[in-house]
Amino acid sequence: MILKEGSTRGFRAYTAKHLDDLLRRAGLGDEERLRIRAVATVLPFRTNAYVVDQLIDWSAIPDDPIYRLVFPQADMLPEPDVTRLAGLLGAGAPNAEIQAAAREVRMRLNPHPAGQLDLNVPRIGQEPVPGMQHKYPETVLFFPKQGQTCHAYCTYCFRWAQFIGEPDLKFASDDIDDLIAYLKDNPQVTSVLFTGGDPMIMSEPVLRRYLEPLLEVEQLESIRIGTKSLAYWPQRFVSDPDADDTLRLFASVVDAGKNLAFMAHFSHPREMESPVAEAAVAGILATGAVIRTQAPLIRTVNDAPGIWSSMWRRQLTMGMVPYYMFVERDTGPQDYFAVPLARAYEIFRDAYASVSGLCRTVRGPSMSATPGKVCVDGVTEIAGQKVFVLHLIQARDPELVGRPFFARYDPTATWLTDLRPAFAERFPFDPAELSDLSLSGLSDLPGPAGSAESAGPFEPVAAPQRLSA
Repeated sequence: MILKEGSTRGFRAYTAKHLDDLLRRAGLGDEERLRIRAVATVLPFRTNAYVVDQLIDWSAIPDDPIYRLVFPQADMLPEPDVTRLAGLLGAGAPNAEIQAAAREVRMRLNPHPAGQLDLNVPRIGQEPVPGMQHKYPETVLFFPKQGQTCHAYCTYCFRWAQFIGEPDLKFASDDIDDLIAYLKDNPQVTSVLFTGGDPMIMSEPVLRRYLEPLLEVEQLESIRIGTKSLAYWPQRFVSDPDADDTLRLFASVVDAGKNLAFMAHFSHPREMESPVAEAAVAGILATGAVIRTQAPLIRTVNDAPGIWSSMWRRQLTMGMVPYYMFVERDTGPQDYFAVPLARAYEIFRDAYASVSGLCRTVRGPSMSATPGKVCVDGVTEIAGQKVFVLHLIQARDPELVGRPFFARYDPTATWLTDLRPAFAERFPFDPAELSDLSLSGLSDLPGPAGSAESAGPFEPVAAPQRLSA
């Protein structure tokens, strides 16, 4: 089972029903609170007492980065939508009417980017396997049913569609046998990533039910757990009733010869400052697991080089491995949080230049886009043309990994689909048919370069195929 509020661990969650009272604590007026509540009808809100009492500086509202990280803001969505929803709330409209209006807005926010619902669906024979994604040949993502919530929700979260009560948009499975069967049918898979939500919301007995069967799968080299728990509820590994059992479970995974990697999300240095966070990290590392850190670059939260260099240095001294700086994905309130790619590269470069080589394990800025993880390597001038230099860190087609390519410089671009090829008629991952089109015609295509419309499915059983129309 999942440990509930009121258990001995002292966890207390705050949801949308508590939002108005929390906003009063921030000193916000009636109209501002109403508009924030309107945003919360569209995007999920959840936080907890540790975040509220230990991480947020309430004297710095509304600019405090942790506050902005977990609390919706009135201008996160288009003004007409917020005004309409605020009007319904203020007039006491029936809940069904409010939810219908909120759903209209959600469906315009690209709830599942990078073709997740179509391109990443694994199959056994002809049957799709629910609760899983398979984008890259060697890695499978698994969404344990009991782990599809979080200790607190990030306002930028690209998985927000998991939390809004739309069954057709949610990935989840409690069938570990399906996962084992799929792995046996796909011997090229060497890594399983448990994701969500947050798998560490699950209690130790439930987590054990998912992890232990994988220890008998010989082909598996690594098991990964994507989690924000070290930032939002480090007590999970220190003082929760099953904390010690959980750490023993981790040790058993390592003892079985599997690499156990925590993909820990830290968005700001403050999330690592508390003694309980330090103790949680030390406890996990003592099991033999490794902690790799990652987060997206978020406007108004961490969009400064000093924040990132401070984060990476702190992570290094705590024994963690800086891993990824991501670009905010093309979903949800992307326009609110996104940093232009040119600026993202500058922030990464300046932060990278100010840390030692031991911190330079980090990669970025990286876009997890339809063709794969696209890294912005720099901005330069070639043959009189200013361009972005990019490469694929990971790709649906393994032949494209590490291959450099170029895009015309665009100071306003925030995502791969905003870019156009330089020195070629198409990007290397685009369908070959684009080679018959002129560069000027590319901007008129209904599916931009690198979009889901221009990509074909990954075939996990056969050899990976190039993207096709």
